[in-house]
Amino acid sequence: MLRTLILSLVVATATVSASPAQDSRRGVKPTPDPAGSAEAAIRARTNAWSIGFAAGLLEGAPIRFATELARIVNDGGEMHVLPIVTRGPTENVNDLLYLRGVDLAIINGDSLDEYRSQAPQIGQRIVQIMNLFPSELHVFVRPDISSLAELAGKKVNFNTQGTAAAYSGPLIFSRLGIDVEKMFVPHPVALEQLRRGEIAAVVFITAKPVDAFTKGTWAKGYRFLPVEFGPRLADYYLPARLDHSDYPALIDPDQSISTISIPTVLVSYNWRPGTSGYDRVARFVADLFSRFDRLRSPGFDPKWKDVDLIAKAPGLDRFRPAQEWVDRKVVARP
Repeated sequence: MLRTLILSLVVATATVSASPAQDSRRGVKPTPDPAGSAEAAIRARTNAWSIGFAAGLLEGAPIRFATELARIVNDGGEMHVLPIVTRGPTENVNDLLYLRGVDLAIINGDSLDEYRSQAPQIGQRIVQIMNLFPSELHVFVRPDISSLAELAGKKVNFNTQGTAAAYSGPLIFSRLGIDVEKMFVPHPVALEQLRRGEIAAVVFITAKPVDAFTKGTWAKGYRFLPVEFGPRLADYYLPARLDHSDYPALIDPDQSISTISIPTVLVSYNWRPGTSGYDRVARFVADLFSRFDRLRSPGFDPKWKDVDLIAKAPGLDRFRPAQEWVDRKVVARP
């Protein structure tokens, strides 16, 4: 399936680029810009500093974070960062490797393993810009389920293929030795099936809080299951908790639910120095890091206050201009 998706993306982009003079949106050929015209200059400048950013699904946290990053980078009027709605952080690796126009992506830390057999040198083709937020595992169940072990053999939804939950969820359950009947339907559909008792659980992997649980109304007994951190999860994952402050209607004030989280990373394609791609990403990094404090001001997601620009993502080198910025920052620390 992965090979088919890759082929589809390559064919689609090749088809678009094969007829640059044809405006497929209107079915007419645009009049070429005269050399040296004002419009030709605008076109060249816009394309020179435009950057495609593979983010995630509309209902997920990554697209929101990508949009906020774009707000501060685009604010200078030169860069043109374009967040792209995608199938999620796992498929974003595919987009970054193969889809034309994509220079940046948000991925989950454990998603690179799926691509190592297909692209053995993947660690040299994708580089870290910065760590973002942990994506917490939410296992939400109907009232008659009280433990992970009780999910064995039952229907559990992991969202649509390509999302973080669809990739990491089954992997985590496998590591924990829990064999469930896996489903991959959109979460809004699955949540209604959960209400009707047709499935046992839904698994979300995204930054808390999740709108479905803060804005939705759930009858007494629906709950999050605890997931204990241990050696089987220590390579890619981190311990985390869900608290009353995250989900006031579902977690009591004196209660805390243990779970795990997956590091979320902003990465770029590892363009060679001297290429236009390298220059685009380098400029993005310079604008982002110099304006990063704006993200910690009112009007942006509060989680930006917890981001450590110096933190390292396991298994990834850092993009050279980003590493140079980090090195300067470390030296400047008292």
